[in-house]
Amino acid sequence: MIGFPLLRPARVAALLGGILLLAACGSDEPEYVERPAEELYNIGYNYLQEEEFKKAAQAFDEVERQHPYSEWATRAQLMAAYAHYVEYQYDDAIIALDRFVELHPGYKDVAYAYYLKALCYYDQVVDVGRDQRNTELAMQSLQEVVDRFPGTAYARDAALKIDLTRDHLAGKEMTIARFYQTRDQYLAAINRYRRVIEFYQTTTHTPEALLRLTECYLALGVYDEAQTAAAVLGYNYPGTDWYEDSYDLLQAHSLKPEQKKGSWLEDAF
Repeated sequence: MIGFPLLRPARVAALLGGILLLAACGSDEPEYVERPAEELYNIGYNYLQEEEFKKAAQAFDEVERQHPYSEWATRAQLMAAYAHYVEYQYDDAIIALDRFVELHPGYKDVAYAYYLKALCYYDQVVDVGRDQRNTELAMQSLQEVVDRFPGTAYARDAALKIDLTRDHLAGKEMTIARFYQTRDQYLAAINRYRRVIEFYQTTTHTPEALLRLTECYLALGVYDEAQTAAAVLGYNYPGTDWYEDSYDLLQAHSLKPEQKKGSWLEDAF
């Protein structure tokens, strides 16, 4: 059985040590000489050890070209995708992985194919000031791993990464909301802070979002919602600086934290 990594390794050779190989062959012979599938596969593996990832992908592709119906060809398809991944050729890796899953949905290592595709998106997550499309795709792909392969090491690692992607997406919403708030566009800011509460409530950004909601509602004179936001903040995050700040804000308006009936926050928490 082929063993695959959960994380990008310091050395490819150590990570791939669980793969059963036959005697290794030299890689200095003509590229398209007819060879047994095992030899071609081993050539690709040797290139991985040498961190010649492009050559490794080409060698694994050659296994399929010369021996398309062999077990080695199926393994090589997945290994070619991995070679693209470690070379940061994420689009090529994703194309290869989608093709692998389509051709071999019941293969014993198909869970790794789903996991590796999720990593292709996850590794492209960028700072919250930029477009978060890859973050969204990463979260969707990671969730698919969790749903399809529960109890596996891939699912456990994917679940951890889902929490990180959710926090990242919440951070994006917070960045936009703060932008609106600093420009006194309070309704637009409130809509973004609400998204954090409604869709990313378990992230680290929730207490700040509740404080900012208190600020925005006070600025608009919507005191019931300001009091409710502060009350929810105090109930869920007592003793935090976020709650103390919200309490002081209400005190400055001769108000106190109090959950009012009919607030949307009643359903959110």
